[in-house]
Amino acid sequence: MEVDDDTRDVPLGQRLFDRPFLLLAFGMAVMVVFFTLWGLWEITSLPTAPLP
Repeated sequence: MEVDDDTRDVPLGQRLFDRPFLLLAFGMAVMVVFFTLWGLWEITSLPTAPLP
């Protein structure tokens, strides 16, 4: 069984960038984590509201 030279010569970065759904999932995961952490930070840094 012989391995194709074409698949062996493609760098890892290029193989990853050739998968658009993987990039889409990674991009969405990064944004969800970023905005979730940002929102939690904003909530915890709010000053205590005075009650009437």
